[in-house]
Amino acid sequence: MVHRGNQQMADRRGCVGFRRMSRRRSLQVGICGALGVSLADILRIEGRADDRAFSSTQSKARLNAKVLSVIQLHLGGGWPQHESLDPKPEAPVEYRGSFGVTKTVHGDFFSDNMPRTAAIADKITVLRSLVGRIPDHQQATYHLFTGYTPTAVIDYPQMGAIVSHELGGRGELPPYISVPNNNSYAGSTGFLSSTYGAFDLNADPGQPGFKVRDFSIPNDVTQERFLRRRTARDIIEKQMRQLEADPTVLETMDDFYQRAYTLLTSEKAQAAFTLDGETEETMQLYGRDVVGLRGPDNKFHPKGLAERLILARRLVEAGTRFVTVTYGEWDSHVDVRKNCLDQMPALDHAIAGLVTDLDRRGMLDTTLFWVTSEFGRTPKVNSTNGRDHWARCYSNLLAGGGFGRGLVYGASDSTAAEPTRDAVTLEDLLFTIYHQLGIDADKELVAFGTRPIEIIKDGKLVQGLI
Repeated sequence: MVHRGNQQMADRRGCVGFRRMSRRRSLQVGICGALGVSLADILRIEGRADDRAFSSTQSKARLNAKVLSVIQLHLGGGWPQHESLDPKPEAPVEYRGSFGVTKTVHGDFFSDNMPRTAAIADKITVLRSLVGRIPDHQQATYHLFTGYTPTAVIDYPQMGAIVSHELGGRGELPPYISVPNNNSYAGSTGFLSSTYGAFDLNADPGQPGFKVRDFSIPNDVTQERFLRRRTARDIIEKQMRQLEADPTVLETMDDFYQRAYTLLTSEKAQAAFTLDGETEETMQLYGRDVVGLRGPDNKFHPKGLAERLILARRLVEAGTRFVTVTYGEWDSHVDVRKNCLDQMPALDHAIAGLVTDLDRRGMLDTTLFWVTSEFGRTPKVNSTNGRDHWARCYSNLLAGGGFGRGLVYGASDSTAAEPTRDAVTLEDLLFTIYHQLGIDADKELVAFGTRPIEIIKDGKLVQGLI
């Protein structure tokens, strides 16, 4: 592989209070009566609550985009670098990874619980010198998703919301989608309008009977009745315009209604939110049936990650700009080895499966697959054979989107505690991803009507990654 480039309280499941709660941000089109009055009320309230940000300077020419879409696989809780992409087999036993090592196709080493990822290492970039700021779940997750640490003054928008704001959609689907839902620690649209927020599925593709809630015309509403309601809404809206109702509110409602109507009636949009037509070979490629340890019922259970990533691929194929997929509970203060034995087999299969599938379909050059965690784990194993929070040096994986193939960028020291070469701050990494999307991250957006805020503050392009 090529190398180049310039403590909280815990129980066995992780930190007390560490949860990734869902927050519905979708249009709720079906349950609101197929574009009935209740949906209009929701949209009117949301539209009034937000002021759209705009550039504080004259628009610059858009950068030459290398990436059309991003699939972010977020491993919440702190994915351990020693047990994944940066093992230290020669370190003392209390520091080294809990597993052996496996050689990649280019002669580097990953933890031996990632053999499939090692086999496709010529298609990916491994970043081993990422530097965060805060070893706290909530603040570090917010920092990852927005590029800013939390403040009491300004709520900053998520990266997906920025992409939606700057680039818009590529088709009929929402430009930003969360599978199965948005991470509550990750913020939302911040000072941008809620129209740029994530569409939460609030349904897990890995569960039997998967179906996106509120995403179809209710069973008791015929197509004819649905069209009549839409016509009636148009008549009411025309009357409101004649009465000089607030045009900004009406325009916001128009936008929401049109998007809702498209999602309800478009065959392409409806198909993208299913797994229909996927072959058994594809399901096995992504590791649908791969299991970890026995569950509480003493049975082995598939993890559902394969289906989540297959759906993400379908969504970007259909035009979605940014898809965030969440998987696992990685806050392993106790018995990091057991935690990895349970979750890593499915992760290894799914990472290799998605990269291989994107490459086969000719999508890898224009799709960035990005594996993230809010921080890493401590170099030294603790007294309960776990690892605690560590933000000073950890790893990410990237594939496609113009990032170097077969590349290990940066290096950590002998215990994976500190970068020894080519440290990359989180701001620099986000700046570089924005650059690949054709977005100038130095651009200023205006919050509260007067305050200019850079998309990324103090970030710079990491030329060695691309």
